[in-house]
Amino acid sequence: MASFQPDSSAYELLTVIGQGLEDLMTVNLARYKPTGEHVAIRRIALESCTNEMVAFLQGELLVSKLFHHPSILPYRSIFIAQNELWIINPFMAYGSARDLISSHFMDGMSELAIAYILLGMLKALEYIHHMGYVHRSVKASHVLIAADGQVCMSGLRSIFSLIRHGQRAKVVHDFPPYSVKVLPWLSPEVLQQNLQGYDFRSDIYSLGITACELANGHVPFKDMPATQMLLEKLNGTVPCLLDSTTIPPEELSMKPSRSGADSGICEGPGACGARHSNGDPSTASSAGGHPYSRTLSPQFHAFVELCLQREPEKRPSATTLIGHPFFKQIKRRPSEALPELFRPLTPITSFDGPQAQGSTAGLSSLESVKTSATLGGGGLRCISALPLGSM
Repeated sequence: MASFQPDSSAYELLTVIGQGLEDLMTVNLARYKPTGEHVAIRRIALESCTNEMVAFLQGELLVSKLFHHPSILPYRSIFIAQNELWIINPFMAYGSARDLISSHFMDGMSELAIAYILLGMLKALEYIHHMGYVHRSVKASHVLIAADGQVCMSGLRSIFSLIRHGQRAKVVHDFPPYSVKVLPWLSPEVLQQNLQGYDFRSDIYSLGITACELANGHVPFKDMPATQMLLEKLNGTVPCLLDSTTIPPEELSMKPSRSGADSGICEGPGACGARHSNGDPSTASSAGGHPYSRTLSPQFHAFVELCLQREPEKRPSATTLIGHPFFKQIKRRPSEALPELFRPLTPITSFDGPQAQGSTAGLSSLESVKTSATLGGGGLRCISALPLGSM
């Protein structure tokens, strides 16, 4: 991949699309003048950053130089411009997987689309774990999708190395101050914070939670108080995919309503509150029917159950999961399948004319650009109405 010039004059700033790091970071959609390519630029006021912020940034930038994998969001250029740190990332035209389920697939994506996304995530995690790192922030808002269907992992700010003094440690005992918003994705052993520590298998648990998030349209435990969530996870409560095999028949016969708790842990009607159908065929629901009257494959259920094992040693590695039968349904390349599976949504490919002024095609509007989708790190506060859910 060609490098981009480390010179602010080579970039035309088009619009502000986000803020973060306690308002010390401004995110711009920009055009790279030499090629006309659109990019996302994070501009960080270094002089105002705390030592902790600088440490997180240093860790992120270190691994950005170290990692080279098609399933990890690349960093095109990093430089200082007028006391600001500029981080150049490619513009991801479909946004994040979280954006997609927030804006259109509100009751979950189709199983096949999820299979493509999870496979891309597993390839990224396989590489990250092989390099001796734990991601620690696996979630749908950190999964970005390009116009050509390429799935990329981002959110490297929380990443942690298992390599200490030239040797690979078996477990990690570092517990950063997590935001309450990210707790639903964290594994029981990370939340427990005891002497046993955790390792790369905590990412596999987070992957299982993300699979539920993509399939159900919301993250499990999302409406639970933090203390109750911790107790549920430590006691072995396992989230599940919501469909006709996990929701009681009497619940499926009820009129859809968004008033339910939506905890996603399959404890009955209260926990599996119905939601309006998003019109996707995978919901197998007619107008007025229950959106989760669909039936997901046994392979999908088995995949999620493996990822969400209470005991870390029972969870497979990313390499093992890549060979899971769940992925046998993938027959085409992502570039051929995902755009079709995302219809009627279309990627943002133009910033003038009708698309820039607004479109009914979901993400095909400039407002939809204003999300974490175009970025790489956590900590972003969206300007748009779309929720981010990042740390």
